[in-house]
Amino acid sequence: MTDLNLKGVHIMDRLKDKVAIITGGVAGIGLGIAECYIREGAKVVITANHNVEGGKKAVEKFGDDKALFVQQNVADEKSWQETTQKAIEKFGRVDIVVNNAGIGGVNGPLDDLSLEDWQNVIDVNLTGTFLGEKYGIKAMKQTTNGKGSIINISSVAGLVGLPLSPAYSASKGGSRLLTHATALSLAQQKLDIRVNNVHPGWIATDIVPKGYEEALTKTIPVGHMGEPVDIGEICVYLGSDESKFANGADFVIDGAQRA
Repeated sequence: MTDLNLKGVHIMDRLKDKVAIITGGVAGIGLGIAECYIREGAKVVITANHNVEGGKKAVEKFGDDKALFVQQNVADEKSWQETTQKAIEKFGRVDIVVNNAGIGGVNGPLDDLSLEDWQNVIDVNLTGTFLGEKYGIKAMKQTTNGKGSIINISSVAGLVGLPLSPAYSASKGGSRLLTHATALSLAQQKLDIRVNNVHPGWIATDIVPKGYEEALTKTIPVGHMGEPVDIGEICVYLGSDESKFANGADFVIDGAQRA
């Protein structure tokens, strides 16, 4: 039996029989979400573009009856078609899509940013979210009679600008409003597919710049960084039927940093 370090956690099967696609699901926040989903009874399709070894290790950890790894470029439409098809072939349905994959890009003033560097961030963070929504909706229409949940992992940078990360801020701000527009569109179509944003603050993962942990922690009112499981738990709620009235909303998980 897989040890997911569940001491003190009451397993409720809140996601029993649901199937989730989690992009960037082999490390950091994405892996934390996948662990919480497995704990709550879901089956997961975790994807990554480069970290193939991490994907294989995650499937070995969870069990191939509960998890599938797909190598995926989230900015590529054909790759999304293949990912959703493999999810359906393996598990028969798609109930949840978590658009978690993202890149930070090159930091610096906007006038020093190349068009190529700008486009790379927009392609992954914004176009990838658009495609995840598009093919998630198609898969849900096909397999669940148009019922499900789409969760877009944005950032506090989607709420306030970061002066040295213009592409990242633009991509996350765009993703935020795309979420709102899609939620409204689906509601008007009378489809029971909810779309919500999660905006993490500083989470203790490998993306945190080395040597800056202490300085960053001082900016967080609660006095410590979050953990991937903190994002995983809100995603459990948003993926479950408990959140049936939560739609087009923004959930900020940042230790009161933006309060």
